[in-house]
Amino acid sequence: MAVRTVKITSSDGENFDVPRDVIKLSQTINTLLQDLGLDESEEAGQDPIPLQNVNAAILKKVIAWCTFHKDDPPMAEDNDQREKRTDDIPSWDTEFLKVDQGTLFELILAANYLDIKGLLDVTCKSVANMIKGKSPEEIRRTFNIKNDFTPEEEEQIRKENAWCED
Repeated sequence: MAVRTVKITSSDGENFDVPRDVIKLSQTINTLLQDLGLDESEEAGQDPIPLQNVNAAILKKVIAWCTFHKDDPPMAEDNDQREKRTDDIPSWDTEFLKVDQGTLFELILAANYLDIKGLLDVTCKSVANMIKGKSPEEIRRTFNIKNDFTPEEEEQIRKENAWCED
C-alpha cells in the first residue's frame, strides 16, 4: 500500500511531499484538507498547499519533529489553571531544540501558524527555561532587547512590585 502524501510548498518555493500521518499533527493543514473534502482515503490533488509564513529550512525542521512525534497520543486539553511545568521536555526534543534563538523563534511562529500544539508547547517551554531565574537585565541581554524605560519608570515599577518580593 502506497503512503499517502500531502504536497506542501514553503514560502521560498521549496516543495515537500509529506506523509499524511506526519502532517496530521498540523491542525491548520488537517482543517484545510477537510474543508477541501479530502479525507484519509483520498489523495490530495496535484496542487501543493502553499505555506506563506514558513521557509524551507524551518519547514524541514517542523517535518522532522512531526515525523518523530507522529505516533504520540493526542495532547490533553489545557482547561485547568495550574501552573505549567517547563522541566518536562523529552530528551529528544531537548536535543532537537539546541538551535540558535532565531531558529527557535521561527519554530514557535511556524508551530503557531500550523497549529501544531506539541511543537508549540516544547518550543515555548524552551524559551521559558531561558528566562527562568534571570533578572530583567539578564533577559534583555539574552534576547537582545532594548530597555526603553526611563530610570524614573523603572523606579516606579520597582516600587509597585516591591510587595511581591516580601
